[in-house]
Amino acid sequence: MAPLPENAPLDELDRASVLHPATPLGAHQDRTGGLIVDRAKGVAITDVHGKRYLDGGAGLWCVNVGYGREELGRAAAEEMSRLGYYHTFAGVSNRPSIELADRLLARLRESGSFESAARVFFGLSGSDANDTQVKLVRYYNNLRGRPEKKKIIARHGSYHGLTLASASLTGIPVFHRAYDLPIDGVSHVTTPHYYREGREGESEEAFSARLADELEAKILAEGPETVAAFIAEPVMGAGGVYLPPRGYFERIQTVLERHEVLFIADEVICGFGRLGSWFGSGRYGIRPDLMTCAKGITSGYFPLSAVIVSEEIWSTLRDAPDDGMFAHGFTYSGHPVGAAVANANLDIFESEGLVERAAEVGAYLQERLHSALDDHPRVGEVRGVGLIAAVELVEDRNTRAPFDPALAVHKQVSAAAQEAGLLARALPGCQAIAFSPPLTIREGEVDQMVDVFAKALRATIDDL
Repeated sequence: MAPLPENAPLDELDRASVLHPATPLGAHQDRTGGLIVDRAKGVAITDVHGKRYLDGGAGLWCVNVGYGREELGRAAAEEMSRLGYYHTFAGVSNRPSIELADRLLARLRESGSFESAARVFFGLSGSDANDTQVKLVRYYNNLRGRPEKKKIIARHGSYHGLTLASASLTGIPVFHRAYDLPIDGVSHVTTPHYYREGREGESEEAFSARLADELEAKILAEGPETVAAFIAEPVMGAGGVYLPPRGYFERIQTVLERHEVLFIADEVICGFGRLGSWFGSGRYGIRPDLMTCAKGITSGYFPLSAVIVSEEIWSTLRDAPDDGMFAHGFTYSGHPVGAAVANANLDIFESEGLVERAAEVGAYLQERLHSALDDHPRVGEVRGVGLIAAVELVEDRNTRAPFDPALAVHKQVSAAAQEAGLLARALPGCQAIAFSPPLTIREGEVDQMVDVFAKALRATIDDL
């Protein structure tokens, strides 16, 4: 294929050169136009044609402090000028990553119900962090003399990443098909979505009890001596924004503790204010053995992830026989620029009270969505907490029957909203549209977001 001329439109150059993630490739090649982002400020982005969009998704759930934060740019520039890069292999370190690790541990012990948090391992993404979790679980049990205890249980509808191991943990079929996933040793249990999975006449508490019983039955069927860990998002994000039913995590943790199964809390979306609390674990009383963080740790301004291990796991790794080599890591683990950006990001959180603001404005967002959409004949459920929410569409409210998937109605609604200047994400695992705006969003911008979405929904349904 001959190269395009230098003056070719950007969208043509894009289609001729970029392999896009999570994209229908054939359809993308056939279309013209497409969103090419040029700049951003506050809670809005602007494309290369000058059109402005309210970003109802904070990128991919991550731009928590909003766009155009010069403080983060200065922090990156200063650290690039001072050091730029050095590795952290063989015990080498740098000031920003040391300060960030210490800060994270203090915050988790105080606000994340992770009192035993002991050490932090840095990576670049939620996916590589959850891959690291799989390796840590294996290493830990090998050191404990339990080489058969390696299996991990996740949940249908969960999202934990798209590398080989993390995509296996993910419970959304579209990310498994054609890749021979999940890998051996990973299995899934029922999505804790009371609206869809609860039985007629079953209370939320009874639903939670049933799911805990299912998890225990799974562990017993696999053999408790073979099941090593359970991984869960406090609120399930990309799979559908599913909130835990009442009593769920309390009952789940009782089962895990009974069978010595580790709890991996995936806080990639929930952490750093999204739920109106510093961490979802603190909000829902989760007592993790391992935790995964990313996204909001830098508000997406620099690729960075963190794996936090408990004192029990840390002491086992520390006391490993022979030379105790932790034979894992990445070229960019503990990157000084990423850590400097994360520290500046946390400074903004603390100085502007963004977690508290997310709780306040989040309550307003939830109320506005309910008041605008609860009575819509094609809305099955409006759900959310803090500044994360989803609107699930149905063909029939009485039976909760979904639309024919071939119609892709939620994608049509999302496209109509984008045309009207709002970015709201159609989710890959269910017929729902998600909202997770920057934590800096104001009430007036919430009103604009909900009003535009409601109009796009009405227009789409009228056109069907």
